[in-house]
Amino acid sequence: MLSWYLPESPGRYAFGEVPDPVPGPGEVRIAVRASALNHMDHWLTEGRPRPPALPHVPGNDVAGVVETVGEGVTDWRVGDEVVVNTAIVPVEALARGVDSVLDLSMRLLGEHCWGGHGEYCVVPAHQLAPRPTGRSWAEAAAYPVCSTNAWRLFRKAGLQAGESVLVTGIGGGVATAAFSLALHLGCEVHVTSRDPLKRRRALELGATGAYDSTEPYPVTVDAVVDSIGPATWDHAFGALRRGGRMLVCGGTSGTTVELHLPRLFFRQLDVIGASCGSQEEFEHVTRLVADGLPILIDDVVPLEEYPRALERLQESRQLGKLVLEHPDPGIGA
Repeated sequence: MLSWYLPESPGRYAFGEVPDPVPGPGEVRIAVRASALNHMDHWLTEGRPRPPALPHVPGNDVAGVVETVGEGVTDWRVGDEVVVNTAIVPVEALARGVDSVLDLSMRLLGEHCWGGHGEYCVVPAHQLAPRPTGRSWAEAAAYPVCSTNAWRLFRKAGLQAGESVLVTGIGGGVATAAFSLALHLGCEVHVTSRDPLKRRRALELGATGAYDSTEPYPVTVDAVVDSIGPATWDHAFGALRRGGRMLVCGGTSGTTVELHLPRLFFRQLDVIGASCGSQEEFEHVTRLVADGLPILIDDVVPLEEYPRALERLQESRQLGKLVLEHPDPGIGA
């Protein structure tokens, strides 16, 4: 198949032929219609982490049409339009419900195994959900990683309508997903960004307040969603009310923060982390998307323009997801 792939890591992506992925028992092969970028696309080029084998096909977010079904697959048929949950676990782990994603054998599509920035993608059949009715291929590819991650954080935090949420670094995938989801749930949402244009756009989309990321935030909230880490940590922690929750889903500015313990226990704060989500949570978010959950997309570009989209992601110029549009394989339902 034709695909973007990493011939070495650290290294740069190339476009060309790689072996066709073949579905095994319990797996399906998807003709990809859209795939979305994540920071992992960039980190792989720096060897953070180095793929388990080379060449490696990136792409965490995948939506497309079932092209081949492996032995034993009965729930899906050729022509079904589907979306993939990125957090791949063995079928036995699904019995753990929302905790299935904690299985020690969990792998991330596009990181630990080949992903979706090519013509085809092979995944276990139990990782699929139907493409949300009425949503475009770009929207279907834009929500799995980020919106599922945001929902898992909110579910673990017990977030309720009427509560206040601060989202740091509006523009990134999880940040914009958390922003949309919190508004959808009926929360009061504040955002931060170094970019005045992003702050202005967030206010237009429904934010109550928008603040410069580099200065203390003039607001006190029930929960903070942070995917940045050390660059915003002190300001974000300082914005929490007593009994508030710090929801952590990334560290784009670094991996280590300093936590003042008396602030944590005297103010009785909770720190909650999450990455991706279980199949149960993914299916819940898929229903929300089908019911109209807004999905913020920055740009949709042809598959061959992946390097341009990746450059935009690396420079943090986007507000919402960057999506690659794949050619129509012509598979009928």
